[in-house]
Amino acid sequence: QVQLVESGGGLVQPGGSLRLSCAASGFTLDYYGIGWFRQAPGKEREGVSCISASDGSTYYADSVKGRFTISRDNAKNTMYLQMNSLKPEDTAVYYCAISGLVRAMCVTSDFGTWGQGTQVTVSS
Repeated sequence: QVQLVESGGGLVQPGGSLRLSCAASGFTLDYYGIGWFRQAPGKEREGVSCISASDGSTYYADSVKGRFTISRDNAKNTMYLQMNSLKPEDTAVYYCAISGLVRAMCVTSDFGTWGQGTQVTVSS
């Protein structure tokens, strides 16, 4: 069974850090493009950061550049999102996802398998 399971969300103060994890099962993660997306209340789901399957290049949304880092550990079949200097506007449900497209863009329509989501709340 193909499955992605996120963990690591929670409540953090502004300026704090969290690391989200996404464990994959039922398939080998390193064959796919991977991505992290988020959805805040009343807003559309947006791409936060992705790694391309074709060349390993990374994409970051302008709003998180310099603060977030995406990575993968193929031995553990797990992807991560390290989030530093968190801001209240980072509050959202965060989802991990995979894409079978060689040149997937970091958009929801290019990703076909999703985790269940984990809540991140940045508040004092």
